[in-house]
Amino acid sequence: MDTLDRKALTLLTHEGRVTWSDLGQYLGMSAPSAAERVRKLEDRGIIKGYTAIADATEIGFGLLAFIFVTLDSQQKRKRFLDAILKMPGVLECHHVAGDDDYLLKIRCASTLELDELLSNQLKQKLGVARTRTIIALATAKETVNPL
Repeated sequence: MDTLDRKALTLLTHEGRVTWSDLGQYLGMSAPSAAERVRKLEDRGIIKGYTAIADATEIGFGLLAFIFVTLDSQQKRKRFLDAILKMPGVLECHHVAGDDDYLLKIRCASTLELDELLSNQLKQKLGVARTRTIIALATAKETVNPL
């Protein structure tokens, strides 16, 4: 990736609906050249997709929590990961170093829904040995990309 690729990515990360014309002007090139540059970033897998970012509270998912998960057996890892991939409330799943195996970022409607996820889905169905949960009271910054 060169400087222009990074510059294009930065603008697209913050303004995903920018026109090719505006992107080209920002990069100092024609609209078709800007579009071709973005297509190459997509083909290389650097740009994975485009999405609208909804306000989670406004659509009924106001509770944000982070759950540290410890599996009771490493033989259950694949089953755990397969199930996590299908859970719509789980926004992120990270394999982590330290005392726990995974860190989940989840969104749900209420503490009752969080309890259901912890008690029934994770512990009862997936054989999770232990969880530690942190509920976010407020969010000062949340982004989807490091740029």
